[in-house]
Amino acid sequence: MLPRPDPTPECHWLRQVLLPAFLLLFSAGPLAADKPYPPETIPGAVIVSAEEVVELILARPELIIIDSRKKSEYAKGHIEGAFNLLNTAMRREDLASLSPSKTTPIVFYCNGIRCLRSADAISKAMSWGYHNVFWLRGGWKEWTDKRLPVITD
Repeated sequence: MLPRPDPTPECHWLRQVLLPAFLLLFSAGPLAADKPYPPETIPGAVIVSAEEVVELILARPELIIIDSRKKSEYAKGHIEGAFNLLNTAMRREDLASLSPSKTTPIVFYCNGIRCLRSADAISKAMSWGYHNVFWLRGGWKEWTDKRLPVITD
């Protein structure tokens, strides 16, 4: 057996930089599973099922529906009549243009129970004084799992 040569500076760099980066890259999968859940409830917001949203749509013509997902997700499908306001871009003026009255019923939804977008949008709306707020916590996943009508762009 031949003796091993001494490591070159390049080998040292590979061990010090690339190996940890490689390990980090492949260990990121478990981190995704640790994504936080939205809260179980939001004080002041009423959690509704997809069927209850349908009832609200039929009973309350003034109802506003806010889809808090990304534009690309909204374009692939959304609840009919829903307005797309991404939670991170939603401003007080945006919501006020859709609902000048803070008593108008508003339903918020995003992708599903692991999505934080609608919870964030609800928190913003409530901090701005809106108080007739409904949360489709099961979101788009619940809506489509129950095969309720969708609109695509």
